[in-house]
Amino acid sequence: MSEQLAVFVDVIIPVAIPRTLTYRVPKELFDYMQVGVRVIVPLGKTKRYSAIVQKVHDSPPTAYTAKYIETVLDESPILTSKQLKFWKWMSEYYCCTLGEVMGAAMPSSLKLASETKVVLREEMEDLAMDNLSDKEIRILNALELHKEMDVQEISELLDQKSVLPLINKLIKKGWILSFEELQQKYRPKTEKHYQLTEAFQNDEALEVYIAKMERRRAHKKVEALLAHLRQAPAYTEMSSRKQILSNGVKSHSIKALVDDQVLQEILVLIDPFAPTEESGREVVLSEDQTKARKELDVHFADKDVCLLHGVTGSGKTEVYIEMIRDVLESGQQALMLIPEIGLTTQLIQRLEAYFPGEIAVYHSKFNMRERTEVWNEVMQGRPRLVVGARSSIFLPFQHLQLIIVDEEHESSYKQHHPAPRYQARDSAVVLAKLYGAKVILGSATPSIESYWNAEQGKFGLVEMTERFGGITLPEIFCADLRKEMKRKSLQGHFSYLLREEMQSAFAIDKQVILFQNRRGYAPLWQCHTCGWVPQCERCDVSLTYHKHKNQLNCHYCGYTVDPPKSCKVCGSSDLRNKSFGTEMIEEELQDVFPNAKVMRMDLDTTRSKNAYQKMLEAFDHQEVDVLVGTQMVSKGLDFDHVQLVGILNADMMLNYPDFRAFEKSYQLMSQVAGRAGRRGDRGKVVIQTYDPEHWVIQKVIANDYKGLYQLELLERKQYRYPPFYRLIKITLRHRKEHVVEAASRDFAEWLRVKFGERILGPESPHIARINNQYLRQILIKLERTSSPTKLKKGIIDLQNEFMSLPDYKQVRIILDVDPV
Repeated sequence: MSEQLAVFVDVIIPVAIPRTLTYRVPKELFDYMQVGVRVIVPLGKTKRYSAIVQKVHDSPPTAYTAKYIETVLDESPILTSKQLKFWKWMSEYYCCTLGEVMGAAMPSSLKLASETKVVLREEMEDLAMDNLSDKEIRILNALELHKEMDVQEISELLDQKSVLPLINKLIKKGWILSFEELQQKYRPKTEKHYQLTEAFQNDEALEVYIAKMERRRAHKKVEALLAHLRQAPAYTEMSSRKQILSNGVKSHSIKALVDDQVLQEILVLIDPFAPTEESGREVVLSEDQTKARKELDVHFADKDVCLLHGVTGSGKTEVYIEMIRDVLESGQQALMLIPEIGLTTQLIQRLEAYFPGEIAVYHSKFNMRERTEVWNEVMQGRPRLVVGARSSIFLPFQHLQLIIVDEEHESSYKQHHPAPRYQARDSAVVLAKLYGAKVILGSATPSIESYWNAEQGKFGLVEMTERFGGITLPEIFCADLRKEMKRKSLQGHFSYLLREEMQSAFAIDKQVILFQNRRGYAPLWQCHTCGWVPQCERCDVSLTYHKHKNQLNCHYCGYTVDPPKSCKVCGSSDLRNKSFGTEMIEEELQDVFPNAKVMRMDLDTTRSKNAYQKMLEAFDHQEVDVLVGTQMVSKGLDFDHVQLVGILNADMMLNYPDFRAFEKSYQLMSQVAGRAGRRGDRGKVVIQTYDPEHWVIQKVIANDYKGLYQLELLERKQYRYPPFYRLIKITLRHRKEHVVEAASRDFAEWLRVKFGERILGPESPHIARINNQYLRQILIKLERTSSPTKLKKGIIDLQNEFMSLPDYKQVRIILDVDPV
């Protein structure tokens, strides 16, 4: 390559640029150019980014003069060729740019970007300070102390969000300079070790030093030195800081030995995936599990994807483990996708017993260092089993042989914002094809699309109809809220039936799970006189009351306000809570069952990294009697002592305006019901509803998934919904309502000219304004027989042409392929 006159590279930059950019390679970097390495490239006048080399060639761009790359960051690729193919497929299928895919795929510490920093000017003697504000003086004082600061540090110093105007004023007045500096944010995890310096690697020098310290009564230094020698008896051996401190030595004593040049400090990289000699536990499969295991092998002989449809508690995880074991024993890698971060705690504990030292976990609650470590190790071909949320599909696998998508029906696998708006379950099928791997889609309540694909023969189908160990499925009852209200037997939001069953469960030291798919205390805070409801100032939604913070919150944009003491319309002070969330249920339980220990699991209580784990451990150890939660409690949790599950408001799910409402309601109710009676006695489920005869509730009681599937399929076919049609949702956003209204109407007409009756809308969505952006939606229904690639290209061409119109340049158009 070094013999060529000119070398160019096409690179992917982590910004929404519609094409790759071409840069020229300096001669001294010719030999370092490889597909998949990172290079630093300039973009615009001041910005610099780390970009991924997608192609190395000798063809200069024709539309512009290629700039030079500045440096190479990697000695070897950090991406595989299969990953780049996967990125390309994702950008084409989900109608986004390669830069957006890169932004979603890679840990942020591997995506360098320039950050604005400021420093004091050197020549400031002739500048007058009398025209400076107090805040400007504070910035200058801080810069004198810290030498340089970035925008975030100045923002924290002044405790205000917007500080750029102040920085610009100081630049104009001549006090400070700004510059762009690349920051490598990732630092590998290290551990401090200590070794004797060369001068003290002999008995005589050590004896002289110890005697000297004894005379000076520096006993702490002597203790620290002896602690090191106990851990590292040979002169050239190292002791760890952790080992020395465990002997009661203080850190300042170690530092004193380093200052005296007796010990030298050495940073040792920690290998989070060091091999272990511990062997794993063996799985003992039941007859039903063994049958399912054999059927999977039969299907995989001629199919790449198989749907494992097993009732809750049937032991799908043990079947997964056996399939994973085969892959790992052959030296290959496996990926297990789970829908919620909270599931990793229980699942990892189970998997570690079978695959000690083989597992890596990857999800968004991990910090940059942890995510980067996993990325780098997977690139090296280890660990061999990765368990993670949807972003795990982007890891640089070397020998991927099996992908398991647990709870494949879950909407959590869909990325909603930002782009790429991918469905991890469907993307996993494509990823597996690139590697020649197999895919298991597991669920007790499969998505309509997956079950249809299995019935059509595209996927294999394996059914598990019995619970593991002969445990019977829970008995399901309905509490008719209409009758309860007439009898006045409701206490708070608990029916008489639910209270009686909870009391029975407590009497035999069993636990209860209560499901309410609304967080907060009350979704509505309403004037009882005129009906006024406090609304978010930036969104068209009512504010949810959170009692523990005494605030009204918007769950869409984060807007908060103190609860009003009187109605803003009529002045009445009679303001009441309407409906109920998990917070209210938690409070009412203290009144109804004062001796019960209650724990709440929702987004508000599980924000920290280890919150899930602590809660699940407490519940598993029976430190808690009642677990109140949103849909988090419905997803694959496995507890031994749960006797009863209560679904507090089934009607809210059934009446949601969405063509998937019945499917999702059945899935949620069946899944949360499946948490009851997984060990020992048969569990019970109480569904509270105003419509106990609703056909979906009756299907849940009968555990009749196939009945629901057949009825849903008839309706989907009639109204042209998936799986018979593909959907693309187009959302237009703008801060002015009349602009987005006109733009959506005109764009829909453009689409109709090209695609005819496939176009529905535009219409206002359920929430027509979010964060001061007005929304309009257009829905496109595409036949399965049509070419999606050709149609999507046509949509994007129209979008680009439409966005060039002067009136609509500021309108944002968002394409969502396969919305859920």
